[in-house]
Amino acid sequence: MSDSQAISAAVAKLYNTYPFPPEPLLDEPPPGYNWRWNWLTAYNFCTGQKPSRNNVRILDAGCGTGVGTEYLVHLNPDAAIVGIDLSAGALAVAQERCQKSGATRVEFHHLSLFDVEQLPGEFDLINCVGVLHHTPDPIRGIQALAKKLSPGGIMHIFVYGELGRWEIKLMQEAIALLQGDQRGDYTDGVAVGRQIFAALPENNRLRQREQERWSWENQRDGYFADMYVHPQEIDYNINTVFELIDASGLEFLGFSNPHIWNLERLIGQAPGLIERSQNLSDRQRYRLIEILDPQAITHYEFFLGRSPIHRENWTSDAKLMSAIPEPSPCIQGWRDSQQFFNQDYQIVRLNDAEWQFLLACDGNQTTAQILQSVDASLADVRSLQTQQIILLTPTSL
Repeated sequence: MSDSQAISAAVAKLYNTYPFPPEPLLDEPPPGYNWRWNWLTAYNFCTGQKPSRNNVRILDAGCGTGVGTEYLVHLNPDAAIVGIDLSAGALAVAQERCQKSGATRVEFHHLSLFDVEQLPGEFDLINCVGVLHHTPDPIRGIQALAKKLSPGGIMHIFVYGELGRWEIKLMQEAIALLQGDQRGDYTDGVAVGRQIFAALPENNRLRQREQERWSWENQRDGYFADMYVHPQEIDYNINTVFELIDASGLEFLGFSNPHIWNLERLIGQAPGLIERSQNLSDRQRYRLIEILDPQAITHYEFFLGRSPIHRENWTSDAKLMSAIPEPSPCIQGWRDSQQFFNQDYQIVRLNDAEWQFLLACDGNQTTAQILQSVDASLADVRSLQTQQIILLTPTSL
């Protein structure tokens, strides 16, 4: 058995012991939404416009117990969903989960990322969250996925960040040292880890970080095991994550948590520093942000795309006037109040003109037609689009 095969076998053993994520199974669709798993909102985020079709193919690469897969099915009623994973135990839970909640438009395959070429056809959206960093060769993994992405398709990736996880790495090493020859016995590793945390002084940094950030999830052994006794983990920084991105051969479309990567939130009170930062490249600016706020960078989540990717910025008044707007499917409470939850579950408050325009959006009228009956401006429309509150469908002029 090669080193790569041995690592994959060890990872499969962990997830057969602790199927992950260990979320409860429901007899109904899961609550809420994740806009990154909705084809319409994900595509809109990446390109500035609503996609031209809904009957797409979606791959959940490394689907685990199907928590994300279930959302993908329910949030994309016209799509065909495929899930793959190397853990037979996790796949069995995924199948049961989706069956119970009525998410039946999905097929599962017992495959690793490296064997994804065995699936027929290409995919318009590939979701690969929390997977590549657990493989023996993430570059080979992302390249395999990239080959299955259709032209104009998008891929969502989530990998760990080293700066925000240093306490986790130290605890992983401590558990491994105390396990000795029993390393690879994951139930023993969980027991050892819990004993360490219980024994550490209350002011110990590792214990404090666990209690501040992770302890609620880690009450469940599956989460604890995934975090502290995983046999394979590669953590990234901005430089190495862009090495991964560059190796994919795909276009970087942006981080899916863009507020984290806004330098203004850190040094916005110093205009001189902001001015200096204008001389930095995007990647240098990202590096500056993670250096200044390392604790916030526990992971990197981002979209990649295969050309041709057409982005619309709506700077043309004529294009904007002829576009057909509709409310995002991932906002809540907007019909009842000017103050509601946006796609990130953050509260936003619209001005009167923006709200009246939003209420008039029915997916049939153009912007120009709505503005005939609503006292709003193109600036209000652009504000709604920039906030991802409306989706715009271009029409031919």
